[in-house]
Amino acid sequence: MSTGNDPLLHVRDLKTVFRVPDGIVDAVDGVDFDIRNGEIVCLVGESGCGKSMTAHSILKILNPPGEIIGGRIDLADAAGGTIDIAAMDPFGPDIQKVRGNLIAMIFQEPMTSLSPVHTIGSQIVEKILLHHVITTGEAKDRAIAALGRVGIPDPARLFDAYTFQLSGGMRQRAMIAMALGMRPRLLIADEPTTALDVTTQATILELIRDLQADTGMSVLFITHDLGVVAEIADRVAVMYLGKIVEHGTVDQIFSEPRHPYTRALLHSLPGGGGPRRRLHSIRGGIPSPFNRPGGCTFHPRCEAFLPGVCDAQIPEPIVSPDGRQVRCHVYDADSPSPALSSPSPEPISQEPAPAAGRAERREAQSETPLLEVNGLKMHFPIYGGILRRTVGQVLAVDDVSFTLSAGQTLAIVGESGCGKTTLGRCIQRIHRPTAGEIRYRTDGNETVDIATLPRRELVPLWRDIRMIFQDPHGSLNARLPVLEIVGESLRNTGVSGSELQDRVAGLLERVGLRPEYMRRYPHSFSGGERQRISIARALAVRPRIIVADEPVSALDVSVQAQTLNLLADLQDEYGLAYIFISHDLSVVRHIADRIAVMYVGRLVEIGETETVYGSPRHPYTEALLSAAPVPDPRARTGANRIRLEGDVADPAKRPDGCAFHPRCQYAQPRCGNEAPPLADGSHRAACHFADELALSGR
Repeated sequence: MSTGNDPLLHVRDLKTVFRVPDGIVDAVDGVDFDIRNGEIVCLVGESGCGKSMTAHSILKILNPPGEIIGGRIDLADAAGGTIDIAAMDPFGPDIQKVRGNLIAMIFQEPMTSLSPVHTIGSQIVEKILLHHVITTGEAKDRAIAALGRVGIPDPARLFDAYTFQLSGGMRQRAMIAMALGMRPRLLIADEPTTALDVTTQATILELIRDLQADTGMSVLFITHDLGVVAEIADRVAVMYLGKIVEHGTVDQIFSEPRHPYTRALLHSLPGGGGPRRRLHSIRGGIPSPFNRPGGCTFHPRCEAFLPGVCDAQIPEPIVSPDGRQVRCHVYDADSPSPALSSPSPEPISQEPAPAAGRAERREAQSETPLLEVNGLKMHFPIYGGILRRTVGQVLAVDDVSFTLSAGQTLAIVGESGCGKTTLGRCIQRIHRPTAGEIRYRTDGNETVDIATLPRRELVPLWRDIRMIFQDPHGSLNARLPVLEIVGESLRNTGVSGSELQDRVAGLLERVGLRPEYMRRYPHSFSGGERQRISIARALAVRPRIIVADEPVSALDVSVQAQTLNLLADLQDEYGLAYIFISHDLSVVRHIADRIAVMYVGRLVEIGETETVYGSPRHPYTEALLSAAPVPDPRARTGANRIRLEGDVADPAKRPDGCAFHPRCQYAQPRCGNEAPPLADGSHRAACHFADELALSGR
């Protein structure tokens, strides 16, 4: 929490532009905010709103043709004076004393920020020596101490490790250690947990919060995850199209949001369990930087739009007596508008989905499974020696069994490295399983084993089982227009000419894209639009099963809501069955009928969604649920979170007995010697003490 009233960082009327051949892009447009000593300020908003550009402007690390054209960035120095960063030469010696030394930054993807050819320790030592006049030995001691402070085990040994030898969570910790080695007064964290699984994310958030409390440093935390904001923030600044539209304490923002954009973001969050409800989604998308709306830039998407006012006048910030700052024509500091005065974090659109909820869908499902997986194994050989002999195996998927009915959604959850993606690729036969069965009931009511079919016989089944990949940018061919990408599978079935164009146009309309977009290339679309193209491609040949691998993990909350609504609508319309792979437990609870929890290649728990959430039977499931951030600052997990020691076990060296026992707080001697089977019944768990433990749910 804040330890003083004087701001450490004072930003006023900051303006950053990019001069490009098509015009001038106002990336940061008159931003004002303060960061006090010892507090955490979260900067939130959709992608393209200018959050990262604000951070880059503070450190003056803008890539050409970006430049700051106005405003002040005043940083308090140790002597009690201030430094105007905005006036500094971005290549001069003065700014070099600020970067890393007074202000440090950690980035979203450590693999692109850390050198792969230098050890972690050498990179930290280099930065320390750059800013401090000390010996190499002293710098090494400080680096090892920083690695230990961020929770890296055996820091003296891992000092000599390379980036590729560390897990994602360990790499992020190493980046934090590099920043802390400078002992900065301000830490800027740009989406530092977006790509991490729920337990690693919780650990990193707790680490940043603890380090901030111990060292007294301030933190500017940039994210689009509102659950993370509720977990860590003291104050929140909401940003839209280069401007901060609302600024207040975390309790004010979540309990009584005043700006329509803030409310819309909160309403887009998946709610609790029960019958599936449509999520509220913000209409439209972030406007093109070359086609900024007049007046309030949010007015084309605003539900409280006042014609002749919002589209004609730029709103000035209004400061209320409680310190809240809002830029909105509708808002009145003394008497909030009725349109904005009934906040709720639940979706404001409470209409049920076109078809019935979970219970009704289960009743309509056939007793005969559409897909039956029995004893599935996917082992990858490890080669060694000059002769490349097999010296071991990676047990990526090991003895997995489950069923999937038509119209049902089965979610596969677990930490990174547990085998979720490999399982999905086996079901689509991207990988040929080592052993086991994948029995699929065809449209003609014939059962075939996908696991053993020759490749030539898989082609018709690939029309029935499609996949949506996590990264739509990487899975779409950048050299082909949307017509070719979506129409490829249709062309393979003999569709061509005007019929092909009509079919593709219909698919694009079905996923919420304009038909004329079929002539565009992937680079001209936003992340959410590219994901819609991936969904259209998967739907092209009317599949019966879709394997969705983290389909919304990289999306903003508003685009995530649109995508989840679309997936639900398509399921109800076509009777699709989904295998939904995700680490976001709030999304899983919203969309899934059943949940399978996976750990080191095996299922450790499977059951109906609300049963698993309310009464978990495996300690690993309990730990995952306790680590999931809740978008309510009054419900911070903090002391109640179960802290898992260590990382996911190596699937090439899986522990004896229960693979989870080295991290389990309930482990007994039996757990290290005897592997528990997955029990029978509708709610199954692979735990020796499942019937004895009273585990906490959500």
